Amino acid sequence: MCAKKALINIDYTNDFVAADGRLTCGEPGRLIEENIVALTKSFLEDGEYVVFAIDCHHENDPYHPETSLFPPHNIEGTSGRALYGKLQALFEKYRGSDKVHAIDKTRYSAFCGTDLELRLRERGISELHLCGVCTDICVLHTAVDAYNKGFRLVIHENAVASFNARGHAWALDHFKHSLGAEVR
Repeated sequence: MCAKKALINIDYTNDFVAADGRLTCGEPGRLIEENIVALTKSFLEDGEYVVFAIDCHHENDPYHPETSLFPPHNIEGTSGRALYGKLQALFEKYRGSDKVHAIDKTRYSAFCGTDLELRLRERGISELHLCGVCTDICVLHTAVDAYNKGFRLVIHENAVASFNARGHAWALDHFKHSLGAEVR
């Protein structure tokens, strides 16, 4: 029997991908757009569960640890939080379906402070496919939490990117050799 699977689409937003994004990973992020859209469309058309985990912050939040680490980004109510490019239209097309869920996340991991694990468990999902940005930050932290929670992991190498080439390569190796993930 095949494992029930879900796609976790992480932070593929204007602020993280667009040329004028407030914390853009730049060209590497834009180069994976077609791959992310195709992967997401494939999951949706196959009736699989798709989660859009979208970073959400409040400008100058003195209590958030990222305030001192990064420039303001993905601020609630701004266009920076919209999904980048063709992914936004795909999301809009399927929004409201019981197979699509969007979560606001306030930390690197899509599991931290969200109902993600509950939603996955109630659907009997045991295999997670990850895509998005940044490979060595939010994708990595989500993968580590998923691993620690006992999920099988598949990372789509052509659908993850980072502004840090060394960090990207290190994370791909870490997924494979430390988390036992399948890197496709």
